[in-house]
Amino acid sequence: MKALLIVDLQNDFCPGGALPAPDADRIVPVINGLMDKFDLVLASKDWHPATTVHFEKWPAHCVRETPGAEFHPGLDAAKIQKVFFKGTDDKDDGYSAFEATNGNLADYLRKKEVDEVYVTGLVTEYCVKQTVLESLRQGFKTFVIEDAVQGISAHPNDVPLAKAEMEKAGALIIKAAKIKTAS
Repeated sequence: MKALLIVDLQNDFCPGGALPAPDADRIVPVINGLMDKFDLVLASKDWHPATTVHFEKWPAHCVRETPGAEFHPGLDAAKIQKVFFKGTDDKDDGYSAFEATNGNLADYLRKKEVDEVYVTGLVTEYCVKQTVLESLRQGFKTFVIEDAVQGISAHPNDVPLAKAEMEKAGALIIKAAKIKTAS
């Protein structure tokens, strides 16, 4: 089985949010168009407490139960079967969706007999990259849908370096148009 994993497509990472990725809105229709091609659609959310060591590195963002922590309003969230919350502890960064505290993502994928994970979302050089690397470590064939991820690009080479690191680790970088129906 193949699973689509939407990483942190939350308001605070989109234009107007506390920690926006430029042009993040552009990936929403791409992701919506992919959802019907997968039997299993999952998502992660940053779900930070109001105070956390994570905010020593980053502006406060995705504080649980705030509008910034909600999914982008254009995302067809009704098609998401399960959401994994990460970064929930005051001492936890929670970059990877595999660090979720409301369930073990790797175990969940195995229980659903998933062997391929297709990753989309925000942001390429942090949460997307860490999720992809952990997916590979967990033994899943892992794809990054290039036109369905977006980086913050704090430094000019951050996104290309993240993509190269993911590819070197074994991830396959593909375009959304190349994905056929999963079944």
